Amino acid sequence: QAELGVNEHHQNEVISYMRFARFKRGMCLKTVDSCFQDLKDSRLVEETFTVDEVIDMLDGLQSVVHSEVESELINTTYTNVLLLRQLFSQAEKWYLKLQTDVSDLENRELLDQVAEFEKSEYTSSTKKSTADPIKPKLAPLNEGGSELLNKTVAHLQEENEKLKTRLRTIETQATAALDEKSKLEKSLRDLQMIQGDQKNNANQDITELENKVAALKSQFEKTLNDTTANQKFLEEDLVTTKHDLLKVQDQLSTAEKELEKKFQQTAAYRNMKEILTKKNEQIKDLRRRLSK
Repeated sequence: QAELGVNEHHQNEVISYMRFARFKRGMCLKTVDSCFQDLKDSRLVEETFTVDEVIDMLDGLQSVVHSEVESELINTTYTNVLLLRQLFSQAEKWYLKLQTDVSDLENRELLDQVAEFEKSEYTSSTKKSTADPIKPKLAPLNEGGSELLNKTVAHLQEENEKLKTRLRTIETQATAALDEKSKLEKSLRDLQMIQGDQKNNANQDITELENKVAALKSQFEKTLNDTTANQKFLEEDLVTTKHDLLKVQDQLSTAEKELEKKFQQTAAYRNMKEILTKKNEQIKDLRRRLSK
Protein backbone atom coordinates (compact mmCIF):
# COMPACT_ATOMS: atom_id res chain seq x y z
CA GLN A 1 0.00 0.00 0.00
CA ALA A 2 1.27 3.44 -0.97
CA GLU A 3 2.30 5.71 1.86
CA LEU A 4 1.94 9.49 2.18
CA GLY A 5 4.92 10.07 4.47
CA VAL A 6 2.87 10.80 7.63
CA ASN A 7 2.25 8.83 10.81
CA GLU A 8 -0.48 6.21 11.12
CA HIS A 9 -2.99 8.50 12.86
CA HIS A 10 -2.71 11.25 10.25
CA GLN A 11 -2.83 8.72 7.42
CA ASN A 12 -6.12 7.38 8.80
CA GLU A 13 -7.44 10.95 8.88
CA VAL A 14 -6.42 11.39 5.22
CA ILE A 15 -8.17 8.13 4.31
CA SER A 16 -11.35 9.32 6.05
CA TYR A 17 -11.31 12.59 4.10
CA MET A 18 -10.61 10.80 0.80
CA ARG A 19 -13.64 8.55 1.39
CA PHE A 20 -15.76 11.65 2.00
CA ALA A 21 -14.38 13.28 -1.17
CA ARG A 22 -15.01 10.08 -3.19
CA PHE A 23 -18.62 10.03 -1.97
CA LYS A 24 -19.15 13.70 -2.89
CA ARG A 25 -17.53 13.13 -6.29
CA GLY A 26 -19.81 10.18 -6.96
CA MET A 27 -22.88 12.23 -6.06
CA CYS A 28 -21.77 15.00 -8.43
CA LEU A 29 -21.25 12.56 -11.29
CA LYS A 30 -24.66 11.02 -10.68
CA THR A 31 -26.20 14.49 -10.86
CA VAL A 32 -24.46 15.19 -14.18
CA ASP A 33 -25.59 11.83 -15.52
CA SER A 34 -29.15 12.60 -14.46
CA CYS A 35 -28.99 15.90 -16.40
CA PHE A 36 -28.19 13.99 -19.60
CA GLN A 37 -30.81 11.37 -18.84
CA ASP A 38 -33.44 14.05 -18.26
CA LEU A 39 -32.59 15.54 -21.65
CA LYS A 40 -32.96 12.17 -23.32
CA ASP A 41 -36.28 11.49 -21.63
CA SER A 42 -37.83 14.94 -22.12
CA ARG A 43 -36.48 16.23 -25.42
CA LEU A 44 -35.31 13.28 -27.53
CA VAL A 45 -38.79 12.10 -28.43
CA GLU A 46 -38.60 12.64 -32.18
CA GLU A 47 -36.53 10.95 -34.85
CA THR A 48 -35.24 14.08 -36.55
CA PHE A 49 -34.24 17.53 -35.25
CA THR A 50 -33.19 20.75 -36.86
CA VAL A 51 -29.84 22.38 -36.18
CA ASP A 52 -31.51 25.09 -34.11
CA GLU A 53 -33.32 22.50 -32.00
CA VAL A 54 -30.09 20.59 -31.37
CA ILE A 55 -28.28 23.82 -30.45
CA ASP A 56 -31.12 24.78 -28.12
CA MET A 57 -31.00 21.39 -26.37
CA LEU A 58 -27.21 21.51 -26.00
CA ASP A 59 -27.34 25.07 -24.67
CA GLY A 60 -29.91 24.07 -22.09
CA LEU A 61 -27.88 21.01 -21.10
CA GLN A 62 -24.72 23.10 -20.89
CA SER A 63 -26.43 25.61 -18.60
CA VAL A 64 -27.72 22.91 -16.25
CA VAL A 65 -24.41 21.00 -16.12
CA HIS A 66 -22.40 24.22 -15.73
CA SER A 67 -24.57 25.33 -12.81
CA GLU A 68 -24.36 21.94 -11.11
CA VAL A 69 -20.59 21.57 -11.53
CA GLU A 70 -19.97 25.16 -10.43
CA SER A 71 -22.10 24.63 -7.33
CA GLU A 72 -20.23 21.43 -6.47
CA LEU A 73 -16.80 23.04 -7.00
CA ILE A 74 -17.76 25.97 -4.76
CA ASN A 75 -19.04 23.57 -2.12
CA THR A 76 -15.78 21.58 -2.36
CA THR A 77 -13.76 24.78 -1.85
CA TYR A 78 -15.78 25.73 1.21
CA THR A 79 -15.44 22.18 2.57
CA ASN A 80 -11.65 22.36 2.23
CA VAL A 81 -11.62 25.73 3.99
CA LEU A 82 -13.57 24.22 6.90
CA LEU A 83 -11.11 21.32 7.04
CA LEU A 84 -8.15 23.73 7.17
CA ARG A 85 -9.98 25.72 9.85
CA GLN A 86 -10.26 22.61 12.02
CA LEU A 87 -6.53 21.87 11.66
CA PHE A 88 -5.49 25.47 12.35
CA SER A 89 -7.78 25.70 15.38
CA GLN A 90 -6.25 22.56 16.89
CA ALA A 91 -2.74 23.88 16.20
CA GLU A 92 -3.50 27.27 17.79
CA LYS A 93 -4.61 25.57 21.02
CA TRP A 94 -1.01 24.35 21.35
CA TYR A 95 0.49 27.65 20.14
CA LEU A 96 1.63 26.22 16.81
CA LYS A 97 1.76 28.10 13.50
CA LEU A 98 1.14 25.88 10.48
CA GLN A 99 2.29 26.81 6.98
CA THR A 100 1.04 25.65 3.59
CA ASP A 101 2.79 25.51 0.20
CA VAL A 102 0.19 26.13 -2.51
CA SER A 103 2.71 25.30 -5.26
CA ASP A 104 2.73 21.65 -4.12
CA LEU A 105 -0.98 21.42 -4.96
CA GLU A 106 -0.02 21.32 -8.67
CA ASN A 107 2.93 18.97 -8.29
CA ARG A 108 2.12 16.19 -10.74
CA GLU A 109 4.38 13.66 -9.01
CA LEU A 110 2.68 14.25 -5.67
CA LEU A 111 -0.77 14.17 -7.28
CA ASP A 112 0.04 10.84 -8.92
CA GLN A 113 1.24 9.55 -5.55
CA VAL A 114 -2.07 10.54 -3.93
CA ALA A 115 -4.01 8.95 -6.81
CA GLU A 116 -2.08 5.70 -6.38
CA PHE A 117 -2.68 5.83 -2.63
CA GLU A 118 -6.42 6.33 -3.15
CA LYS A 119 -6.56 3.50 -5.66
CA SER A 120 -4.73 1.06 -3.39
CA GLU A 121 -6.75 2.14 -0.35
CA TYR A 122 -10.05 1.78 -2.23
CA THR A 123 -9.03 -1.68 -3.46
CA SER A 124 -7.98 -2.84 0.01
CA SER A 125 -11.14 -1.37 1.57
CA THR A 126 -13.33 -3.17 -0.98
CA LYS A 127 -11.62 -6.51 -0.29
CA LYS A 128 -11.86 -5.99 3.46
CA SER A 129 -15.55 -5.09 3.34
CA THR A 130 -16.27 -8.14 1.16
CA ALA A 131 -14.41 -10.50 3.47
CA ASP A 132 -15.77 -9.03 6.70
CA PRO A 133 -18.96 -7.02 6.09
CA ILE A 134 -19.92 -6.78 9.79
CA LYS A 135 -17.48 -4.88 11.98
CA PRO A 136 -17.78 -4.56 15.74
CA LYS A 137 -18.35 -1.03 16.95
CA LEU A 138 -16.38 0.55 19.73
CA ALA A 139 -18.25 1.20 22.94
CA PRO A 140 -18.95 4.88 23.60
CA LEU A 141 -16.60 6.62 25.97
CA ASN A 142 -17.94 7.97 29.24
CA GLU A 143 -17.20 11.42 30.49
CA GLY A 144 -15.10 10.08 33.35
CA GLY A 145 -12.28 8.96 31.04
CA SER A 146 -12.12 12.33 29.34
CA GLU A 147 -12.13 14.13 32.68
CA LEU A 148 -9.30 11.95 33.95
CA LEU A 149 -7.30 12.59 30.79
CA ASN A 150 -7.87 16.34 31.15
CA LYS A 151 -6.60 16.19 34.72
CA THR A 152 -3.54 14.26 33.55
CA VAL A 153 -2.81 16.89 30.89
CA ALA A 154 -3.20 19.69 33.45
CA HIS A 155 -0.85 17.89 35.84
CA LEU A 156 1.74 17.41 33.11
CA GLN A 157 1.50 21.08 32.17
CA GLU A 158 2.06 22.07 35.80
CA GLU A 159 5.05 19.72 36.00
CA ASN A 160 6.37 21.23 32.79
CA GLU A 161 6.23 24.74 34.27
CA LYS A 162 8.06 23.56 37.40
CA LEU A 163 10.83 22.02 35.31
CA LYS A 164 11.15 25.21 33.28
CA THR A 165 11.50 27.24 36.50
CA ARG A 166 14.11 24.83 37.80
CA LEU A 167 15.99 25.01 34.50
CA ARG A 168 16.11 28.81 34.68
CA THR A 169 17.43 28.62 38.27
CA ILE A 170 20.19 26.20 37.31
CA GLU A 171 21.17 28.35 34.34
CA THR A 172 21.42 31.37 36.66
CA GLN A 173 23.63 29.43 39.08
CA ALA A 174 25.86 28.24 36.25
CA THR A 175 26.25 31.81 34.98
CA ALA A 176 27.17 33.01 38.48
CA ALA A 177 29.78 30.23 38.80
CA LEU A 178 31.36 31.22 35.48
CA ASP A 179 31.49 34.86 36.61
CA GLU A 180 33.20 33.82 39.86
CA LYS A 181 35.74 31.79 37.92
CA SER A 182 36.50 34.79 35.69
CA LYS A 183 37.04 37.02 38.74
CA LEU A 184 39.43 34.50 40.33
CA GLU A 185 41.44 34.20 37.11
CA LYS A 186 41.72 38.00 36.93
CA SER A 187 42.94 38.09 40.54
CA LEU A 188 45.64 35.53 39.69
CA ARG A 189 46.82 37.57 36.73
CA ASP A 190 46.99 40.71 38.90
CA LEU A 191 49.04 38.85 41.50
CA GLN A 192 51.39 37.56 38.84
CA MET A 193 51.85 41.12 37.53
CA ILE A 194 52.59 42.34 41.04
CA GLN A 195 55.10 39.53 41.44
CA GLY A 196 56.89 40.62 38.27
CA ASP A 197 57.03 44.27 39.36
CA GLN A 198 58.53 43.39 42.74
CA LYS A 199 61.53 41.43 41.39
CA ASN A 200 63.85 44.44 41.89
CA ASN A 201 63.03 44.77 45.59
CA ALA A 202 65.06 43.30 48.37
CA ASN A 203 65.39 39.52 48.63
CA GLN A 204 63.48 39.50 51.89
CA ASP A 205 60.59 41.43 50.38
CA ILE A 206 60.66 39.13 47.37
CA THR A 207 60.59 36.06 49.58
CA GLU A 208 57.69 37.37 51.62
CA LEU A 209 55.81 38.37 48.50
CA GLU A 210 56.43 35.00 46.88
CA ASN A 211 55.13 33.28 49.98
CA LYS A 212 52.03 35.43 49.88
CA VAL A 213 51.60 34.72 46.18
CA ALA A 214 52.04 30.99 46.76
CA ALA A 215 49.44 31.06 49.54
CA LEU A 216 47.04 33.04 47.42
CA LYS A 217 47.69 30.75 44.45
CA SER A 218 47.04 27.70 46.59
CA GLN A 219 43.85 29.26 47.89
CA PHE A 220 42.87 30.22 44.35
CA GLU A 221 43.50 26.72 42.99
CA LYS A 222 41.44 25.24 45.80
CA THR A 223 38.62 27.69 45.12
CA LEU A 224 38.95 27.08 41.38
CA ASN A 225 38.73 23.31 41.88
CA ASP A 226 35.66 23.75 44.05
CA THR A 227 34.12 26.07 41.47
CA THR A 228 34.92 23.62 38.64
CA ALA A 229 33.36 20.75 40.56
CA ASN A 230 30.30 22.84 41.32
CA GLN A 231 30.07 23.89 37.67
CA LYS A 232 30.30 20.27 36.53
CA PHE A 233 27.53 19.32 38.94
CA LEU A 234 25.38 22.19 37.70
CA GLU A 235 25.98 21.18 34.07
CA GLU A 236 25.00 17.58 34.80
CA ASP A 237 21.91 18.76 36.67
CA LEU A 238 21.08 21.04 33.72
CA VAL A 239 21.28 18.12 31.26
CA THR A 240 19.10 15.95 33.52
CA THR A 241 16.53 18.72 33.85
CA LYS A 242 16.41 19.21 30.07
CA HIS A 243 15.86 15.48 29.59
CA ASP A 244 13.01 15.59 32.12
CA LEU A 245 11.54 18.58 30.28
CA LEU A 246 11.63 16.73 26.94
CA LYS A 247 10.06 13.68 28.59
CA VAL A 248 7.20 15.75 30.01
CA GLN A 249 6.67 17.47 26.65
CA ASP A 250 6.46 14.05 24.98
CA GLN A 251 3.93 12.94 27.60
CA LEU A 252 1.91 16.07 26.92
CA SER A 253 1.90 15.31 23.18
CA THR A 254 0.82 11.70 23.82
CA ALA A 255 -1.93 12.82 26.20
CA GLU A 256 -3.18 15.33 23.62
CA LYS A 257 -3.39 12.65 20.92
CA GLU A 258 -5.16 10.28 23.29
CA LEU A 259 -7.67 12.97 24.26
CA GLU A 260 -8.37 13.81 20.61
CA LYS A 261 -8.83 10.13 19.76
CA LYS A 262 -11.27 9.58 22.66
CA PHE A 263 -13.27 12.66 21.68
CA GLN A 264 -13.72 11.39 18.12
CA GLN A 265 -15.09 8.15 19.53
CA THR A 266 -17.76 9.82 21.67
CA ALA A 267 -21.45 9.39 20.95
CA ALA A 268 -21.91 13.14 20.41
CA TYR A 269 -19.29 13.17 17.64
CA ARG A 270 -20.90 10.22 15.83
CA ASN A 271 -24.39 11.70 16.18
CA MET A 272 -23.20 14.99 14.73
CA LYS A 273 -21.60 13.15 11.82
CA GLU A 274 -24.79 11.18 11.13
CA ILE A 275 -26.90 14.37 11.22
CA LEU A 276 -24.51 16.05 8.77
CA THR A 277 -24.72 13.06 6.40
CA LYS A 278 -28.55 13.11 6.51
CA LYS A 279 -28.62 16.86 5.84
CA ASN A 280 -26.32 16.42 2.81
CA GLU A 281 -28.60 13.70 1.44
CA GLN A 282 -31.66 15.95 1.93
CA ILE A 283 -29.92 18.82 0.09
CA LYS A 284 -29.01 16.51 -2.78
CA ASP A 285 -32.59 15.25 -2.98
CA LEU A 286 -33.92 18.82 -3.06
CA ARG A 287 -31.45 19.68 -5.83
CA ARG A 288 -32.59 16.74 -7.92
CA ARG A 289 -36.24 17.63 -7.38
CA LEU A 290 -35.59 21.28 -8.30
CA SER A 291 -33.65 20.21 -11.39
CA LYS A 292 -36.54 18.01 -12.54
